[in-house]
Amino acid sequence: MCPMPSAESTPASVHEPDRVPPSREDPVAAAGSELIGGPLGRRALLGTSWWTPVRVIALVAIGVFALGLVQKAPCYNGAWFFGASSQYTHACYSDIPHLYQGRGFVDGLVPYFDRLPGDMEYLEYPVLTGVFMEVAAWLTPGSGTIQDQEQWYWMVNAGMLMVCAVVIAVCVTRMHTRRPWDGLLVALAPAFALTATVNWDLLAVALTIAAILMWSRGRAVAFGVLLGLATAAKLYPFLILGPLLVLCWRAGKWRDFAKALAGAVVAWLVVNLPVMLFAFDGWSKFYTFSQERGVDFGSIWLIIVRNSDDPPTTETVNTLATLLMLLCCGAIAALALTAPRRPRFIQLAFLIVAAFILTNKVYSPQYVLWLVPLAALARPKWRDFLIWQACEVAYFLGIWMYLAYTTSGEAHKGLPTDGYHWAIAIHLLGTLYLCVMVVRDILMPDRDPVRRTGDDDPSGGVLDGAEDVFALGPAARPAQHKACTEGPRVEWGAGQQPGGSL
Repeated sequence: MCPMPSAESTPASVHEPDRVPPSREDPVAAAGSELIGGPLGRRALLGTSWWTPVRVIALVAIGVFALGLVQKAPCYNGAWFFGASSQYTHACYSDIPHLYQGRGFVDGLVPYFDRLPGDMEYLEYPVLTGVFMEVAAWLTPGSGTIQDQEQWYWMVNAGMLMVCAVVIAVCVTRMHTRRPWDGLLVALAPAFALTATVNWDLLAVALTIAAILMWSRGRAVAFGVLLGLATAAKLYPFLILGPLLVLCWRAGKWRDFAKALAGAVVAWLVVNLPVMLFAFDGWSKFYTFSQERGVDFGSIWLIIVRNSDDPPTTETVNTLATLLMLLCCGAIAALALTAPRRPRFIQLAFLIVAAFILTNKVYSPQYVLWLVPLAALARPKWRDFLIWQACEVAYFLGIWMYLAYTTSGEAHKGLPTDGYHWAIAIHLLGTLYLCVMVVRDILMPDRDPVRRTGDDDPSGGVLDGAEDVFALGPAARPAQHKACTEGPRVEWGAGQQPGGSL
């Protein structure tokens, strides 16, 4: 029987090993590399030219982002403005041009302070996202027709969001020093390109991954500040503090967690407090809207409601979704405290955000952006990443074809309700599949693509190589660890050279 890995003798690597080319360790990456001449050779000169991984991946991210803009061309040239269903049949819908007029930016209304005409009284986005939208409105020329202005507004936002996309790709590239090419998973992700300009989620994603990069560098306060700003742009980033609390508990890093928490709270208050004090009704609209919003697209709850003779009320769904999310949080905490080796920070960050997506009462197609950089770092295997991406692309097409069906009148062009429910199921199963693979890596660290090459927790900052001070179950009983599966041996301990092979 294979003994458990030690939870105590786990210092970080003292030597910086060579980078890990994905074409040498990943069969899918190796096969894909044939398009550019085959896997990297042992005599290749790395880091000796201008074409560093960061620059290459940044340029790839810009190129793929541009392809995503081209995909929106049918809508830009008319489908946003003429005909309800054509923007769905072309799968090029975006909230951005519609909300330029719908949320009062064309009229110069101030978000949160000025009431809006219509059913939505105030802007229903968090404050920092509202600031982002307002800045884009300032940069939009006020001349020409409404269509001209909405086109300009979308282009201005697209330029700002492209900066966010590059920041995300670069942060992922710089996160794991030995695995910079994992950033290509983000740069080439098809769902990333398709959904990047559907809404403004990339702002929060960029701040979140930049925060994690700061944590990986041991800068707890900077991490907290950036995470607080991310939470001021979108609600989900604060969830990451939960896994960090449990990991710091296991490693006894309370001071670092306290710094991170303080930085997050202060940064969030700096952004929110002025609006909260002087325009409380507008500020609170995001939270009341989220609470009162009914079951919507993409969620498991939609399938339940649509196929139930006595569908649950919104209040009941809110309660059930909250309880299910709390159960997931408890399961993730138990996993963190009982795993044979303390999980990597990014693994738990991925699991907590994925749990929120799976249990939430709505899943907009751009929410996949929340998971893309976390998935690339938590499970950097091209096969699993592409399986998940295929499921997300299927859902992306499914929701627009369903909306085309519901808006095409008697023609019924598109995907009927049952087909859309299958698209939701595919999205849920794809996300669950990736969660299962990450949990397996946590329970069997020798199968983790990052740890099998000798690293401990490259995104963990002060957690990287730290000794455990608290654990539960088998993890509380240290044992000598040697991975007894096929492949490289995973070693942790003082003076160990990572990545040794049997």
